[in-house]
This record gives sequence, C-alpha cells and structure tokens, in this order.
Amino acid sequence: MRSSNPVLTRFDETVRVQSRVLGAGDPEAMTVDDVVARTVGLLLLTGATGAAAWVLVPPAAWLPAALAGTALAGIALVVVISWRGITNPVPMVGYALLQGLLLGVASRAFELVHPGVVVQAVTGTFGVLLGMALLYRARLVRATPRLARLVVGTLFGIVVLSVVNLLAYLVSGRQGLAVYGLTGEVGWLPYAFSVVAIVAGAFSFVLDFDLVERSVRDGLPRRYAWLCAFGLLTGLVFLYWQFLRLLGYLRR
Repeated sequence: MRSSNPVLTRFDETVRVQSRVLGAGDPEAMTVDDVVARTVGLLLLTGATGAAAWVLVPPAAWLPAALAGTALAGIALVVVISWRGITNPVPMVGYALLQGLLLGVASRAFELVHPGVVVQAVTGTFGVLLGMALLYRARLVRATPRLARLVVGTLFGIVVLSVVNLLAYLVSGRQGLAVYGLTGEVGWLPYAFSVVAIVAGAFSFVLDFDLVERSVRDGLPRRYAWLCAFGLLTGLVFLYWQFLRLLGYLRR
C-alpha cells in the first residue's frame, strides 16, 4: 500500500527494494526516534525562518509576486526530492527555508487583518496531527488500500487544481477555488475546497505513519529518516495553509 503523500509514495518504492537486502537488526537502520528528531529539526528551521520573515520582510508592491514564485519553487522542490528519492538533507533544508519565508510573510498578513488567526491555524494543524497519531496508535483508523486510493486521488486533484488556480490568478486576477485576497465576500466553493483539503490532509497522516512504521520494521538505512521527515513536513505545511485559508474565510 502506498502513502498518500507524494514524497513518501516514492519512498515506498525504496522500502520494497531495500527490505530485501537489509536485515531488521542492522545497527545503522532508521528508527522512529530518527524520524521524529529530523522532523522536529526541519519544523524548527521552518518556524525560525518564518519568525524572521515576519519581522524583517517589509510589505511591498512586488511581494505577492515574490510569494507566488516562492510557492511554485517549493512545489518544484517537493517534486524533485520525491521523484529522485533524495536522502541528502541539504535540499530539504532549502525547502524548509523557502516555506518558512512564505509562511512568515503570509501569516503576518493574515494576522494583521484577522488577529489571532495564526495561533488558531497552528493549533488546528498540530491538533489534527496529534489526533490522527492517537487514532492510529489505538488502531481505530487503519491504513487500508481503499483509504490509500481515496486519499491519493483527492490530494492529487487538490494539488493540481491549486496550481492551476494560482496560475490563473497570476495571469487574470480571477479567484476561484481559493481566494487569495484577505477581504471581501467568499462563495461556498472555496469553503468546500478547504474543508475537503483538510480532511484529506488529516487522513494522509495515517498512511504516512503506516509507511514509517513498516520502513523501521524492514530496517531501512538511517539516511531514509530524512526523507520520512521531509514527507511529514510537507504534510504539515499543506495542512497549515488550508487551516489558515479556511479560518481567514470564517473571520470575514
């Protein structure tokens, strides 16, 4: 069964190959602690960069275009790392820095218009992660092939539609599935799109937890913990964006 996260989906190919040649008792095999430590490290780097961008990056007329470029660069980096199965932490650190810059500036803009929304979005993001971890730990939610197919298809559609929507906005200024302005009325479609994205993002963690668990059990080398951590980071960033956008709609 594949993960719904595109980063960890590619990683799952490696699991099947490497598990045939590595023993579970390999002293250099990755552990859950390795994944947790690297995930926390990338999150701290993203948060520190975001805090610096919040304080140091001044508002300017060119900023929206720069942020859009940063977002597209982040997507391209995810595609390259996941497709190539890169385990070198350098490009992952680059992704964390890019996302920190983007999240810091955008979060500051949201906070100025809707005070308190950033704390709510962060709480919602990590609340969902903790909730899905507890459900997975208790085996109340299982990573089944049917769930994998449903979440994979939903997230793939969300990412493609989001990129198309962003490009259309940059070219024509029209806003459809996602509203990029911070004020004004919002129709029902952006609300529905954000809710579907949050639900899909939440269930993707179940599949990712399962993949990490199986990777540890099969004894993959420790360097693959970086790829697992990167996959979880992309899921958290995705979920934060959806919460921030939805809460922004609700606060208008």
